[in-house]
Amino acid sequence: MEETSGAGYPAKSGQYDVIIAGGGLAGLALSIQLARGGYSVALFEKERYPYHKVCGEYISLESWNFLEELGLPLSDWNLPVIGRLLLSAPDGRTVEQELPLGGFGISRYKIDAELAAIARSAGVALWESVKVTDMLFERSLFEVKTSAGNFSATVACGTFGKRSNLDIKWKRDFTRKKSNRLNNYIGVKYHVQADIEDDLIGLHYFKDGYCGISRIEEGRCCLCYMTTAENLRESGNSIPSMENNILRKNPFLDKIFASSVFLFPQPETISQISFEKRAQVENHVLFVGDAAGMAPPLAGNGMSMALHGSKIAFHCIDTFLKGQIARYEMEQEYIDRWNREFGRRLWMGRLLQRWFSSSSRTNLLLYSLKPFPKIISFLIRQTHGQPF
Repeated sequence: MEETSGAGYPAKSGQYDVIIAGGGLAGLALSIQLARGGYSVALFEKERYPYHKVCGEYISLESWNFLEELGLPLSDWNLPVIGRLLLSAPDGRTVEQELPLGGFGISRYKIDAELAAIARSAGVALWESVKVTDMLFERSLFEVKTSAGNFSATVACGTFGKRSNLDIKWKRDFTRKKSNRLNNYIGVKYHVQADIEDDLIGLHYFKDGYCGISRIEEGRCCLCYMTTAENLRESGNSIPSMENNILRKNPFLDKIFASSVFLFPQPETISQISFEKRAQVENHVLFVGDAAGMAPPLAGNGMSMALHGSKIAFHCIDTFLKGQIARYEMEQEYIDRWNREFGRRLWMGRLLQRWFSSSSRTNLLLYSLKPFPKIISFLIRQTHGQPF
C-alpha cells in the first residue's frame, strides 16, 4: 500500500525523476507509462477524483488500443461506438457522413478516475486537491512549488489543460493575444437523457458556436458546446438566456433542449478558451495535451491528441533519463515529433474554424458540401490520426 502523510497525501520524497502538473488524460497516461518504466513520478491534480469537466467526451478509436494497454478494460464496459456524424447549420440544413475511423463515448468522470486508480497501482505519487504554483529550473533540477509544499525533479511536465494559473503567471504567449476569433471562447457541458441514436454524434452550429451531443456510458448523453464570450455578454451573462435566444434558433438544438432531461443541477463551464498556437516547451517544461496546443472543434478530438502526446513525451523523457540524449535534444525531439503528428491536424482545424465562423457561411458551406460526401470524408481524415 502507498505510504501516506498524516494529511492523507502521499509521503514526500526528496526528489522525483518526473513531476507532472495536471491530472487529466495526458498527465495520467504519461505518469502510468513513466512509473511502469521504473521512474519515480509525482502527479499533482487540483481537483479530487471523480469529477466532471468541460469536454465533448468522444474519443477517436485511434486511442482504443493504447488505453487498453494502459489497463482500461474498454471492451468490458459496453461503451457506445460512434460511426456516424450529423452536421446541422444554424438554419437547420444537415449533412450526415460516416466517420472513417469512428470513436466511442465515455465520460471524463469515469475515465479519469479509472486512470487515476491505475496510476496509483503503478506506483505514481498522486496528490489530489493540490495546486502547483510554480516550476523553477536551476542547475539541472526543477523546484516545484505546490500548496502541499515544495518538491524537486529532474523533468517537469505541464498537463494542466485549457488555461491555468501557471499559463498566466508565466505569461505564455497565447494568454497575451488580443481577443479574436480563436482565443475568447467559453465552454458549457451537461449530461442529459436524450433520444439520440447510439452510433451518432451530432455537431449543431449556431451563431458563433457549435454544440456536440453523443452517447456516453449508462445510457446518458454528453451535451457540450463552445461559443464566444461575446455571445454570453450579449445575453446578459446568462447561460439560460443565451441558450434560449441563440442556440435554440437552430431547429435541432431547439428540439434537443426542449425534449432532453438535464441531469446536472448546474452546467460545467470554462471561460477564456484559446485555440491559438502554443509552445510545446517553455523554460524546459514539457507541455502535453491541451497545454501544448488545443484542437479546434473540427480538428479531431483533443482527448486522443492528449493521449498520443503522452506517448510521444514518454519516449523522449525515457531516452533522456537513460542518459542517451541531452536535455536540449529531448526538448527538440519532443517539439519535432509533436508537430509532425499534430501540426497538420491543428492547421486544418483552425482553417475549418474560420470557415464555420459565421452563420451565413456555415449555412452555405453545408448546402454546398452535401452533394460531395467524398470531400467531407477527406476533410474528416485530415483532422484525425491513426491508431498509435
